[in-house]
Amino acid sequence: MNRYYYDFHIHSCLSPCADDDMTPNNIAGMGALAGLQVMALTDHNTCKNCPAFFKAAKKNGIIPIAGMELTTAEDIHIVCLFEKLENAMEFDEYIQTQRILIPNRTDIFGNQLIMDENDEVIGTDEHLLSNATMLTIEQIPDAVARYGGICYPAHIDRESNGVIATLGTFPDAPYFGCAEFHNKDKRELYTEQYPIIENKLLLVSSDAHFLWDIRDKDQYFDVDDEPYSSSLVRERIFRQLRGEQQ
Repeated sequence: MNRYYYDFHIHSCLSPCADDDMTPNNIAGMGALAGLQVMALTDHNTCKNCPAFFKAAKKNGIIPIAGMELTTAEDIHIVCLFEKLENAMEFDEYIQTQRILIPNRTDIFGNQLIMDENDEVIGTDEHLLSNATMLTIEQIPDAVARYGGICYPAHIDRESNGVIATLGTFPDAPYFGCAEFHNKDKRELYTEQYPIIENKLLLVSSDAHFLWDIRDKDQYFDVDDEPYSSSLVRERIFRQLRGEQQ
């Protein structure tokens, strides 16, 4: 068994609310400095910077995970993670059919920059990425599963776009095996108030929008990683996220 420190909720410069310095290489480099071994890129309603992040992560010794922070029709944020990059990009194509297209006002919301592995801008998304999609919270788990991914509510301890703040409780249905906290110190309080989450895998991630938001290593998975490969580590972390044995 070896310990792998993670952060599964990080935004790049493609998210309108993230800093333009959140480039794939800067994120991976800062993660390495923070002592992280596994990082997921989770931009709002898109995976388009994941291919560049995968290459940047490899250069920095980081095991990358392709992800997305999906906004439901109810305005709830859901973290979606994919074991394989190609599946994430297929899910990205599907989500583009479920978006409500509103022109992005860069002067109000910020830039939405698509980058290559060298942190060069190769495009932009002209429509605002952070608004709600047409998918309800009930529809999302099955939609993500069709592409081999897993999903769970983001930052349930926050008022803004948190599932508990929006619905008044953590839902019985649809079923989520995990839940994310932004502040690890709130896990005990929320577990007491909402016993439904007691037996779930409670994750903690930074929701970083600026380089200084990326936290020093703290949260981890213990993984049987022999014979070692990054794909094996990723697979076994996903098995734990699904509640399966390694």
